[in-house]
Amino acid sequence: MDKNTIIGLAVIGVCIILFSIVSSPSQEDIEAAKRKNDSILAVNIKQDQETQKAKELEIIKKDSIAQLPDSVKKNQLATKYGVFTNATEGKNKFFFIENELIKVKLATLGGRVHSVELKKYLRFDGKPLILFDGDKNEFGLNFFSQNQNIYTNDLFFTPSVSDTILNAEKSEKSLSMKLTGDSTGYMEFVYTLEPNSYFLKYKINFVNMDKIISQNASYISLNWKTLIPGLEKGKQWEKDNSSIYWKFTDEEVSYLSEMAEDASENLRTKVKWISFKQQFFSTILVADSVFLNAMVHAVKTDTSEQFLKKFSAEISLPFDNKSSETLPMKFYFGPNQYKILESYNLSFEKLVPLGWGIFGWVNKYLVIPIFNFLGSYISSYGIIILILTIIIKLLLFPLTYKSYLSSAKMRVLKPQVDEMNSKIPKEKTMERQQSAMALYKRAGVNPMGGCIPMLLQFPILIALFRFFPASIELRQQSFLWADDLSTYDSIAQLPFSIPFYGDHISLFTLLMCGSIVLVTLIQSDQMSSASSMPGMKIMLWMMPVMMLFWFNNYACGLSYYYFLANIITYGQTKLIRQFVDDKKILAKLETNKAKPVKKSKFQQKLEEAAKKRGYKLPK
Repeated sequence: MDKNTIIGLAVIGVCIILFSIVSSPSQEDIEAAKRKNDSILAVNIKQDQETQKAKELEIIKKDSIAQLPDSVKKNQLATKYGVFTNATEGKNKFFFIENELIKVKLATLGGRVHSVELKKYLRFDGKPLILFDGDKNEFGLNFFSQNQNIYTNDLFFTPSVSDTILNAEKSEKSLSMKLTGDSTGYMEFVYTLEPNSYFLKYKINFVNMDKIISQNASYISLNWKTLIPGLEKGKQWEKDNSSIYWKFTDEEVSYLSEMAEDASENLRTKVKWISFKQQFFSTILVADSVFLNAMVHAVKTDTSEQFLKKFSAEISLPFDNKSSETLPMKFYFGPNQYKILESYNLSFEKLVPLGWGIFGWVNKYLVIPIFNFLGSYISSYGIIILILTIIIKLLLFPLTYKSYLSSAKMRVLKPQVDEMNSKIPKEKTMERQQSAMALYKRAGVNPMGGCIPMLLQFPILIALFRFFPASIELRQQSFLWADDLSTYDSIAQLPFSIPFYGDHISLFTLLMCGSIVLVTLIQSDQMSSASSMPGMKIMLWMMPVMMLFWFNNYACGLSYYYFLANIITYGQTKLIRQFVDDKKILAKLETNKAKPVKKSKFQQKLEEAAKKRGYKLPK
């Protein structure tokens, strides 16, 4: 590293420090942000307190009613719940329906799904993976009956079976929960699970409920609320990749901002499905027909809590108030695995963030097919990433060779450029650039020839940047010292946290940064001789430092890939140098200079137009 490079790095370092100081928020900004966060937190706390208070008052009211004489108690309950009075008392019992993939826990209180276990997956700490805690979620219908607001989540349903465990591994199993109104009217929730399926069918039957539910009701409200638990080691990363997604009937898929502290949206048009999506798993409610509209809301929880976010959706279900009516839907409880989600033809695959535009296409049509093909034969995902890297680098080798050749041409012409510049004063920058461009043109060298191949490789780099953290295939897959390729690898825990870096040291990130230095060293002589922008060379030396901070908390599978890619690039560069002779390149360029410069058709037309107007063109 020469003196100018060292000075440049020092200047860049000072600039970064000064920029961080200047751009750092003032005390007033910090206080304003704190007041904003405190106000949001206060509102959330107030809402939670009001909800809790309402529940406590309801419990107190129920207890007070329970202590009344039977006749008075019956009148009180009848006034509040009408024909559903008999469903206010009971004991909450649990029933299980399961297959090879999922185990669903159903509760008689509310007749709802209490919790779901994914049987083939575990939490980061080795415990069973429970998508949501039954005591921390709500799922029930809200409607008016005889001027009373009825919420099914507070009422006891009657199960259709006495067996508490239904096994659907060999054949389809169904369980119904019935809420009786009067002697003829009732509401029934029917749950059906098929073998080897992540879908739980959910059907609501209304029988003779047209006289019980308000006559002017054109829809039924479905309230769905869940506290999302942390399932992965990288808690902050998991939180920043969890949100509510939905699909409109016109095929559009959208979502709430994952980074927002508090986000909500009113979905005013018909909706096909709504998903409570986490980094690697999702709970999706799908309508057989449509949901009329919905209001969705997501709030981040405090970092010290075991839960990541609070999701809620108020959904309007179509209701015609007939004597007999059925609303069929289904739940998806499962992984965000692209191949599985795509197979349902419901646009579920949009839950996997592969990147927009060309980056998503690269992942969809190149990376994922190769990854899945290798995964069907090889069990070690560390080896799969190695082979994937080799395949991609071989595909890109023609571009790598072309980029090296372009840089070599610039390098051999550098002495001639320096000689011309010595005859032109330094202050005449434009004249220097014009003389250099004229030389390149005569020699048949494109100054951008080395950049274009790099730009063509850029979509693959960005695509893989999105693929590795979103790939559930890498989840909890160990390789060497890393116990999970989908999150960071930690070889040492720091007693403190460094801003933008974290409280641990990732070895794969260190190796990746070291490989960047190695590639920069082997290419530095080309850059120092070919580049007309010294800042670009300095930027190359700053890149490993920046990557060290960016990737320390990222998926180590990606750091491992970049490390391998850089090592292969180093080897390719050494190999190319054995076959590229600078003297032969210079001789060919000198031959090109002796040939007349061929003008393009566009340039010829411009010159003809200039001659017609009487302009004298320089020779």
